[in-house]
Amino acid sequence: MIKKIALASVILLSAAQAVEYGTVNGEKITKNDIASIIAEIGMSYETLDDTMKKEVINTIVERKLLTQAAIKSGIEKTEAYKTLLNSLKKDVAFSVWMRKEMKTLADGLSKDKLQAEYKKNKEKYSIPKKLQARHVLVPDEKVAKEIIKEIDNAKDKKAKLIELAKKHEKTTGPSDLGWFELEKMVPKFSAAADKLKVGEYSKSPVKTRFGYHVIYLDGKKEASLKPFKVVEDEIRTALTGQAFAGVMKAKTEALRKAAKIELAK
Repeated sequence: MIKKIALASVILLSAAQAVEYGTVNGEKITKNDIASIIAEIGMSYETLDDTMKKEVINTIVERKLLTQAAIKSGIEKTEAYKTLLNSLKKDVAFSVWMRKEMKTLADGLSKDKLQAEYKKNKEKYSIPKKLQARHVLVPDEKVAKEIIKEIDNAKDKKAKLIELAKKHEKTTGPSDLGWFELEKMVPKFSAAADKLKVGEYSKSPVKTRFGYHVIYLDGKKEASLKPFKVVEDEIRTALTGQAFAGVMKAKTEALRKAAKIELAK
């Protein structure tokens, strides 16, 4: 844990210019201090409420007080400290070197190569068709047909369906299904809903394993493709990761051949 905290703190020194949050014996509480604590809890400082923010600051204050006390005690002169510091230096060197290698690979990816990857794998960046629907679900087909008749005779079809749905949803679940992808619903339901135009309702009950549905279609979004600009960074990251894995494998193999490695049996 100490090693992880110290390593995170050192790496975060390369972040943007520090923001001040106060001082502890003259030592500033900075944005980097905040980041190191937040990294441990996996949350964003800006999303925390005032109580949690105070807890984070108090944790930093306590840590700085203890760190200051540790330094005053002469801990930096001990062999344990020097050993751990040396280990951390190696970890930081490895981390900085890896980021440098990845940046070089990312910078080397041309726009043409990114666009070629985009065109080659359009299915990865597609947005599936979505429907927005509500329904009345009942266990009996006869009741479902009666519901359809009531909707047929109503002036405001949607309002009548909502009214009837409220009457039955206590036993069959919520009637407003919101937006959903076709494959997220049972096939018979999705197929029937997809045949409707926006503002239409099913003129005959739709049977599924849950019962009999009367479906009203609120909205429909046809399948589409995410624009290249939206996914450009995603593609760059993916290709960089693939290239990095290959480069590291080749480099590791070359280093192994040139190294003298003696492992205990």
